[in-house]
Amino acid sequence: MTLTPPAVADVVLPCLDEAAALPGVLARIPPGWRAVVVDNGSTDGSARIAADLGAHVVREPLRGFGAACHAGLLAATADLVCFCDCDGSLDPALLPALAAPVLAGEADLVLGRRRPTARGAWPPHARLANLELARRVRRRTGLPLRDLGPLRAARRTALLSLGLTDRRSGYPLEMVVRAADAGWRVRETDVPYVPREGRSKVTGTWHGTWQAVHDMSAVLAVRPAAGHPRAGR
Repeated sequence: MTLTPPAVADVVLPCLDEAAALPGVLARIPPGWRAVVVDNGSTDGSARIAADLGAHVVREPLRGFGAACHAGLLAATADLVCFCDCDGSLDPALLPALAAPVLAGEADLVLGRRRPTARGAWPPHARLANLELARRVRRRTGLPLRDLGPLRAARRTALLSLGLTDRRSGYPLEMVVRAADAGWRVRETDVPYVPREGRSKVTGTWHGTWQAVHDMSAVLAVRPAAGHPRAGR
Protein backbone atom coordinates (compact mmCIF):
# COMPACT_ATOMS: atom_id res chain seq x y z
CA MET A 1 0.00 0.00 0.00
CA THR A 2 1.33 3.44 -0.96
CA LEU A 3 1.10 5.99 1.79
CA THR A 4 0.59 9.65 0.93
CA PRO A 5 3.22 11.78 2.67
CA PRO A 6 1.87 14.43 5.03
CA ALA A 7 1.39 17.88 3.53
CA VAL A 8 4.03 20.51 4.17
CA ALA A 9 1.18 22.91 4.92
CA ASP A 10 -2.56 23.20 4.61
CA VAL A 11 -3.92 26.15 2.63
CA VAL A 12 -7.41 27.13 3.78
CA LEU A 13 -9.47 28.59 0.93
CA PRO A 14 -12.91 29.89 2.00
CA CYS A 15 -15.18 29.54 -1.00
CA LEU A 16 -18.58 30.92 -1.98
CA ASP A 17 -19.42 30.67 -5.70
CA GLU A 18 -15.85 30.85 -7.00
CA ALA A 19 -16.15 28.38 -9.89
CA ALA A 20 -14.45 30.76 -12.33
CA ALA A 21 -11.40 31.36 -10.13
CA LEU A 22 -10.88 27.91 -8.60
CA PRO A 23 -8.93 26.22 -11.43
CA GLY A 24 -6.35 29.01 -11.54
CA VAL A 25 -6.05 29.24 -7.76
CA LEU A 26 -5.66 25.51 -7.23
CA ALA A 27 -3.09 25.28 -10.03
CA ARG A 28 -0.93 27.72 -8.03
CA ILE A 29 -0.92 25.74 -4.76
CA PRO A 30 2.73 24.92 -3.97
CA PRO A 31 3.83 21.30 -4.61
CA GLY A 32 3.46 19.17 -1.50
CA TRP A 33 0.97 21.58 0.07
CA ARG A 34 -2.71 20.66 0.52
CA ALA A 35 -5.59 22.85 -0.61
CA VAL A 36 -8.48 22.82 1.87
CA VAL A 37 -11.45 24.37 0.06
CA VAL A 38 -14.25 25.25 2.45
CA ASP A 39 -17.50 25.49 0.53
CA ASN A 40 -19.79 27.96 2.28
CA GLY A 41 -23.01 27.27 0.39
CA SER A 42 -21.99 27.67 -3.25
CA THR A 43 -24.60 27.15 -5.95
CA ASP A 44 -22.26 27.23 -8.95
CA GLY A 45 -20.62 23.83 -8.53
CA SER A 46 -17.54 25.16 -6.74
CA ALA A 47 -17.31 22.16 -4.41
CA ARG A 48 -17.42 19.67 -7.26
CA ILE A 49 -14.83 21.58 -9.24
CA ALA A 50 -12.50 21.75 -6.25
CA ALA A 51 -12.86 18.02 -5.56
CA ASP A 52 -12.26 17.15 -9.22
CA LEU A 53 -9.07 19.21 -9.12
CA GLY A 54 -7.76 17.29 -6.11
CA ALA A 55 -8.56 19.66 -3.26
CA HIS A 56 -9.77 18.48 0.12
CA VAL A 57 -13.32 19.86 0.31
CA VAL A 58 -15.01 20.81 3.57
CA ARG A 59 -18.64 21.92 3.64
CA GLU A 60 -19.57 24.62 6.15
CA PRO A 61 -23.33 25.36 6.18
CA LEU A 62 -23.06 28.33 8.55
CA ARG A 63 -22.68 31.36 6.29
CA GLY A 64 -19.84 33.74 7.06
CA PHE A 65 -16.20 34.29 6.13
CA GLY A 66 -15.09 33.47 9.64
CA ALA A 67 -17.20 30.32 9.74
CA ALA A 68 -15.54 29.09 6.55
CA CYS A 69 -12.03 30.00 7.71
CA HIS A 70 -12.45 28.32 11.08
CA ALA A 71 -13.94 25.18 9.54
CA GLY A 72 -10.83 24.98 7.38
CA LEU A 73 -8.56 25.46 10.41
CA LEU A 74 -10.36 22.66 12.25
CA ALA A 75 -10.01 20.41 9.20
CA ALA A 76 -6.30 21.13 8.83
CA THR A 77 -3.77 18.53 9.98
CA ALA A 78 -0.44 20.06 8.94
CA ASP A 79 1.70 21.96 11.46
CA LEU A 80 1.67 25.03 9.21
CA VAL A 81 -1.67 26.55 8.15
CA CYS A 82 -2.05 29.31 5.59
CA PHE A 83 -5.11 31.27 4.52
CA CYS A 84 -5.76 32.62 1.05
CA ASP A 85 -8.77 34.11 -0.70
CA CYS A 86 -10.28 31.84 -3.35
CA ASP A 87 -11.13 34.58 -5.87
CA GLY A 88 -7.85 34.79 -7.78
CA SER A 89 -6.81 38.15 -6.32
CA LEU A 90 -3.89 36.64 -4.40
CA ASP A 91 -1.30 34.12 -5.56
CA PRO A 92 -0.95 31.04 -3.32
CA ALA A 93 2.40 30.30 -4.99
CA LEU A 94 3.78 33.09 -2.79
CA LEU A 95 2.95 31.23 0.41
CA PRO A 96 6.29 29.40 0.91
CA ALA A 97 8.15 32.71 0.98
CA LEU A 98 5.46 34.29 3.16
CA ALA A 99 5.56 31.41 5.63
CA ALA A 100 9.35 31.11 5.77
CA PRO A 101 9.72 33.30 8.91
CA VAL A 102 7.18 31.10 10.72
CA LEU A 103 8.97 27.90 9.74
CA ALA A 104 12.30 29.44 10.75
CA GLY A 105 10.97 30.39 14.17
CA GLU A 106 11.41 34.09 13.47
CA ALA A 107 7.70 35.01 13.51
CA ASP A 108 4.45 33.57 14.80
CA LEU A 109 2.08 35.15 12.27
CA VAL A 110 2.91 36.61 8.87
CA LEU A 111 0.42 38.70 6.90
CA GLY A 112 0.56 39.64 3.23
CA ARG A 113 0.31 43.39 2.77
CA ARG A 114 -1.67 43.88 -0.44
CA ARG A 115 -0.09 45.96 -3.19
CA PRO A 116 -2.55 46.54 -6.08
CA THR A 117 -0.95 45.85 -9.47
CA ALA A 118 -3.85 46.93 -11.69
CA ARG A 119 -6.63 49.47 -11.73
CA GLY A 120 -9.76 48.12 -10.07
CA ALA A 121 -7.98 45.53 -7.93
CA TRP A 122 -9.02 47.32 -4.75
CA PRO A 123 -12.21 49.46 -4.82
CA PRO A 124 -11.63 52.91 -3.25
CA HIS A 125 -14.30 52.46 -0.57
CA ALA A 126 -12.84 49.13 0.50
CA ARG A 127 -9.30 50.49 0.56
CA LEU A 128 -10.32 53.47 2.67
CA ALA A 129 -12.15 51.20 5.10
CA ASN A 130 -9.07 49.00 5.36
CA LEU A 131 -6.79 51.99 6.03
CA GLU A 132 -9.03 53.16 8.85
CA LEU A 133 -9.26 49.71 10.38
CA ALA A 134 -5.47 49.28 10.13
CA ARG A 135 -5.04 52.60 11.96
CA ARG A 136 -7.34 51.40 14.72
CA VAL A 137 -5.50 48.08 14.93
CA ARG A 138 -2.19 49.93 15.36
CA ARG A 139 -3.71 51.95 18.16
CA ARG A 140 -5.30 48.91 19.82
CA THR A 141 -2.35 46.50 19.53
CA GLY A 142 0.78 48.56 18.94
CA LEU A 143 1.57 46.47 15.86
CA PRO A 144 2.91 48.55 12.93
CA LEU A 145 0.48 47.03 10.42
CA ARG A 146 -0.75 48.79 7.28
CA ASP A 147 -3.15 46.13 6.00
CA LEU A 148 -5.40 43.36 7.28
CA GLY A 149 -4.46 41.10 4.40
CA PRO A 150 -6.17 37.72 3.99
CA LEU A 151 -2.95 35.98 2.85
CA ARG A 152 -1.40 34.74 6.09
CA ALA A 153 0.55 31.93 7.74
CA ALA A 154 0.92 30.55 11.28
CA ARG A 155 1.23 27.29 13.23
CA ARG A 156 -2.01 25.31 13.49
CA THR A 157 -1.87 24.57 17.22
CA ALA A 158 -1.03 28.19 17.99
CA LEU A 159 -3.99 29.41 15.94
CA LEU A 160 -6.31 27.02 17.73
CA SER A 161 -5.03 28.28 21.10
CA LEU A 162 -6.29 31.80 20.27
CA GLY A 163 -9.89 30.65 20.77
CA LEU A 164 -11.30 32.68 17.87
CA THR A 165 -15.07 33.16 18.09
CA ASP A 166 -16.07 35.57 15.30
CA ARG A 167 -17.71 33.77 12.40
CA ARG A 168 -18.27 36.68 10.03
CA SER A 169 -16.02 39.38 8.64
CA GLY A 170 -14.29 40.07 11.94
CA TYR A 171 -12.41 36.73 11.97
CA PRO A 172 -9.19 37.92 10.27
CA LEU A 173 -8.99 40.94 12.56
CA GLU A 174 -9.75 38.91 15.66
CA MET A 175 -6.84 36.64 14.75
CA VAL A 176 -4.46 39.61 14.66
CA VAL A 177 -5.80 41.23 17.84
CA ARG A 178 -5.71 38.03 19.88
CA ALA A 179 -2.25 37.19 18.52
CA ALA A 180 -1.01 40.63 19.61
CA ASP A 181 -2.60 40.23 23.04
CA ALA A 182 -0.84 36.85 23.36
CA GLY A 183 2.52 38.44 22.61
CA TRP A 184 2.97 36.90 19.16
CA ARG A 185 5.63 38.17 16.79
CA VAL A 186 3.56 39.48 13.88
CA ARG A 187 5.13 40.43 10.58
CA GLU A 188 3.85 41.99 7.38
CA THR A 189 5.30 41.51 3.90
CA ASP A 190 4.24 42.95 0.55
CA VAL A 191 2.31 40.75 -1.91
CA PRO A 192 0.81 41.67 -5.30
CA TYR A 193 -2.96 42.12 -5.42
CA VAL A 194 -4.78 41.74 -8.74
CA PRO A 195 -8.44 42.14 -9.78
CA ARG A 196 -10.50 39.22 -8.55
CA GLU A 197 -12.68 36.94 -10.63
CA GLY A 198 -16.32 38.02 -10.35
CA ARG A 199 -17.79 40.35 -7.77
CA SER A 200 -16.74 40.37 -4.14
CA LYS A 201 -19.42 39.44 -1.61
CA VAL A 202 -17.88 41.91 0.85
CA THR A 203 -15.87 44.72 -0.74
CA GLY A 204 -17.86 44.62 -3.97
CA THR A 205 -20.68 46.63 -2.38
CA TRP A 206 -21.01 49.47 0.08
CA HIS A 207 -23.30 47.30 2.23
CA GLY A 208 -20.80 44.46 2.29
CA THR A 209 -18.01 46.84 3.25
CA TRP A 210 -20.17 48.41 5.96
CA GLN A 211 -20.97 44.97 7.37
CA ALA A 212 -17.28 44.09 7.46
CA VAL A 213 -16.40 47.34 9.22
CA HIS A 214 -19.23 46.74 11.72
CA ASP A 215 -18.00 43.23 12.49
CA MET A 216 -14.40 44.36 12.85
CA SER A 217 -15.36 47.31 15.03
CA ALA A 218 -17.04 44.88 17.42
CA VAL A 219 -13.78 42.92 17.64
CA LEU A 220 -11.77 46.07 18.34
CA ALA A 221 -14.20 47.05 21.10
CA VAL A 222 -13.09 44.05 23.16
CA ARG A 223 -10.37 45.26 25.50
CA PRO A 224 -7.25 43.28 26.49
CA ALA A 225 -7.59 41.03 29.51
CA ALA A 226 -6.65 42.41 32.90
CA GLY A 227 -2.91 42.31 33.43
CA HIS A 228 -2.11 42.71 29.73
CA PRO A 229 0.36 45.55 29.04
CA ARG A 230 -2.22 47.38 26.95
CA ALA A 231 -5.14 46.89 29.33
CA GLY A 232 -6.78 50.16 30.29
CA ARG A 233 -5.29 52.10 27.38
